[in-house]
Amino acid sequence: MEDLAQQIVALGSSLYDTLASFTAVDSESIRRLAVEYGHYIYLLIFIWTFFEGETCVIIAGVVASQDYLEWTPLFLVAWFGSFSGDQLYFWIGRRWGVRLLDRIPRWRPGVALALDFLRRYNTTFILSFRFIYGVRNFASFAMGMSGLDPVRFAVLNFIAAFVWALSFAGFGYLFGEALEPFLDNVVLISLAVMATFFLGAYILVTTLRRRHQREAARLAAAATTAATVTSPGNT
Repeated sequence: MEDLAQQIVALGSSLYDTLASFTAVDSESIRRLAVEYGHYIYLLIFIWTFFEGETCVIIAGVVASQDYLEWTPLFLVAWFGSFSGDQLYFWIGRRWGVRLLDRIPRWRPGVALALDFLRRYNTTFILSFRFIYGVRNFASFAMGMSGLDPVRFAVLNFIAAFVWALSFAGFGYLFGEALEPFLDNVVLISLAVMATFFLGAYILVTTLRRRHQREAARLAAAATTAATVTSPGNT
């Protein structure tokens, strides 16, 4: 079984490299596939996102904005493809992680970095690891090794995959015409999506925190007023 796990990992890496070389050409390739193969292109996108796929999802989002693809199926296959892939790598890490690292020591730095992020940020990291370059490829494998509860990971991974698919497919779709000239440098677009995600998350967390602080202050003031009114000297 350990050999099977290693073969799955190697197959995933090989297939990812093959897909990368195939779809990294330009958006014209996606448009041509959509015309020639119809709905089968969604299977390709599912396979890509099973292993990673920011580039493919952004380009597919742009192509969807030009009516060569339907956005909703694109979003769904990206969501479930990403979720399924990370579930598999989580379970491989949980079952065979230590032994695989002994066989593939070059993975150790990436796994160590992912485990450090998990210890420091926990839930925040599980929800955001897809947006962090240098950690993304090892994160779910490392979390499987960490002893993280599988149900908790599955729930948070499901939510995180939803946010990831919505962010990249949505960004490509909404800004399709503006992004078309820059698709040759899709890494910069990916970084822009990631920056937008973290900025939005920061604004949301800051807003909620301030709202909580105002509510706590209001309740404290109300409690102080009530205590003053009901004190013996005021009766």
